[in-house]
Amino acid sequence: MYHILFTRRTMAVLVALTILLMAIALTGAPAVQAVALDVCTSSYTPIYQIQGNGLVAAITGAVTTQGVVVGDYEGASPTLRGFYLQDAAGDGDAATSDGIFVFNGNNNTVNLGDVVRVTGNASEFHEQTQISASSIINCGTGSVAPVDVTFPVPSATFLEQYEGMLVRLPQTLYVTEHFQLGRFGQIVMSAEARLPQPTHLVAPGAPAQQLQAQNNLNRIIVDDALQNQNPDPILFGRGGNPLSASNTLRGGDTATGIVGVMTFTWAGNAASGNAFRVRPLNALGASIPDFQPANPRPTTPQPVGGTVQVVSMNLLNFFNTFDGLPDTVDNCTFGVGGAPADCRGADTQAEFDRQWPKTVAAILAIDPDVLAVNEIENDGYGPASAIQFLTDQLNAATAPGAYAFIDVDANTGQVNALGTDAIKVGMLYKPARVTPIGRTGALNSVAFVNGGDSAPRSRPSLAQAFETTTGARFVVDANHLKSKGSACDAPDAGDGQGNCNQVRINAAIELANWLATDPTGIDDTDVLIIGDLNSYAREDPITTLKNASYTNLIQEHIGAEAYSFVFDGQWGYLDHALASQSVSGQVTGVTEYHIDADEPSVLDYNTNFKTPNLQATLYAPDQYRVSDHDPLIVGLELRAFDFDGFLRPIDNLPDLNEVKAGRAIPIKFTLGGDFGLDIFSAGYPQSVQIDCETAAVIGNPEETVAAGKSGLSFSPGNQRYKYGWKTKKAWEGTCRQFIVNFVDGSVERANFKFK
Repeated sequence: MYHILFTRRTMAVLVALTILLMAIALTGAPAVQAVALDVCTSSYTPIYQIQGNGLVAAITGAVTTQGVVVGDYEGASPTLRGFYLQDAAGDGDAATSDGIFVFNGNNNTVNLGDVVRVTGNASEFHEQTQISASSIINCGTGSVAPVDVTFPVPSATFLEQYEGMLVRLPQTLYVTEHFQLGRFGQIVMSAEARLPQPTHLVAPGAPAQQLQAQNNLNRIIVDDALQNQNPDPILFGRGGNPLSASNTLRGGDTATGIVGVMTFTWAGNAASGNAFRVRPLNALGASIPDFQPANPRPTTPQPVGGTVQVVSMNLLNFFNTFDGLPDTVDNCTFGVGGAPADCRGADTQAEFDRQWPKTVAAILAIDPDVLAVNEIENDGYGPASAIQFLTDQLNAATAPGAYAFIDVDANTGQVNALGTDAIKVGMLYKPARVTPIGRTGALNSVAFVNGGDSAPRSRPSLAQAFETTTGARFVVDANHLKSKGSACDAPDAGDGQGNCNQVRINAAIELANWLATDPTGIDDTDVLIIGDLNSYAREDPITTLKNASYTNLIQEHIGAEAYSFVFDGQWGYLDHALASQSVSGQVTGVTEYHIDADEPSVLDYNTNFKTPNLQATLYAPDQYRVSDHDPLIVGLELRAFDFDGFLRPIDNLPDLNEVKAGRAIPIKFTLGGDFGLDIFSAGYPQSVQIDCETAAVIGNPEETVAAGKSGLSFSPGNQRYKYGWKTKKAWEGTCRQFIVNFVDGSVERANFKFK
């Protein structure tokens, strides 16, 4: 197919020549006079008639139309190999598009603002109406004004009426997705704010489905001019400048009044398939959007207070074993001594030397006392292990011995106590701030790991107790439940919770039951469940743990605005901190350190799919884009009560106190000072019937009743607390255990026989 660009004058000459040749053919002699016809003023089929008001072209086949070039994407691939033509006046009908794509092969024959007449074949191509041009005639120059398009739109097909037209997005729009910025040079924007994950805000099922439907109408792709992968430069950065390590484009950044052509195209690859996208580059009167830094990069975390800080951090596959490039071998193993496994992190030493400095920079900026990590290589705890390497680098950057880690295998006497997945959870700590105590607990049962499925799903849970320099004790439990994108036996229920939801529910049940057994053996109820639970705030696994009396600390301290992860342009948090009743009142603050999820993934350490220029300009050995999850920080002000046993007339365990049923029993004790009267956990003190010979529990505990005005009191003179326990006459001949659970997590008991 040949494309010839004609001017009005050359066309007039050709028309006259054609008439002359026809006259010669008919009479054998030249015509007396050639009549010059101006094709540009002759009739044609307007674009809006070709488009019609439906989802497909109203007119197909041979057509001739005319309009203004509003988007020029000509030339050989990776261009779109054509241009967008818009009727200069339009028909005034909002239901019909005035624009159309003209496929022009590898030719480059028009400029923005040209008025051209196109003859060719009209059809639908990948659901976009186009004309495959056979001739293009230049008819001068012209202009059209962009039409305003606002979001959210009323229906999924609403944008069809703007297909191929020059549009303006007059609102302030927010960057809600930049996952494909590095690969395709595109972002997703939404009106009013970033889009929430439905189950982050509302219950699964109909409420989540309704919110998802609203989200679907409030998003638009803003794309560059090309169909290539891994563009260099990446044009969409802040202030109209290209993306770089120092000029980021964060989630929540804004742009106002974007002008471009509304196209229905793909990005040159099925990974970004056919969708409506506005292309501001090479559009009439448009320019690169001026993205404004509405979401500044943090340099330090928001303060959380307290004397101890516990941090949960996803390391995004921190492996110091590599498969190399090309990745044709499996040099890692499924646990120590396991079968060969793919090394999921850096491909080479050179990449790892870009990864670990960013990881160390982020940890040092947070300065945790206890650091629970997930997605670290499951290669044991030896000198060459990933967790040892990370600890060594932290100590090299701070001071020798500043950090240590929990050797779960050595502490539990098991090999691969944390399972045989390619990755595991882990725990580091500062010996100068906290001391590991009790047993190291590893929940690696089939019931927990499989979660009711036929194969292992979640990574085993790690529980470790610590004691502070003031003697306060607490338990940190690190987790990484099965992801939503994984395959599990039960299919996705379609309620917004993704795959493997039942597996995560079952794991949550097993976890709560296990923690209730005191797996660390310190008899302290101050427990903090942290880690990637792969569940948003309103999903069933979190509800399960809340029903087991754990408090969602992010929900309580940050609220609905919290987020640590983005998927498909929707924001929420999968990384949780859930506190037992006794410790929740000792939490001084909670924050998410937004150094990862907000940053484009292309700013990470990876070198693959990047030109040498991008490898240099997109990388910095700083704390940004260490992972795809933001770290979570919890501040604790732990109370350490100095309880030295119940005072006379009460005898402490294992003695059995004999008392008369129905009388009030004075329960006296000291805590080493005046801590106020809010010292009991909710629902305590309690009592429960026990066997008088074995002390085995019989039945369920019940909350005690204070005798008259003899509730809890404190005497400053002798620094004693006193609680009057009202007993029942019906208890005559039975035995009971008195149980007090203090808010510092400690639990104390005394046994009684009623006469």
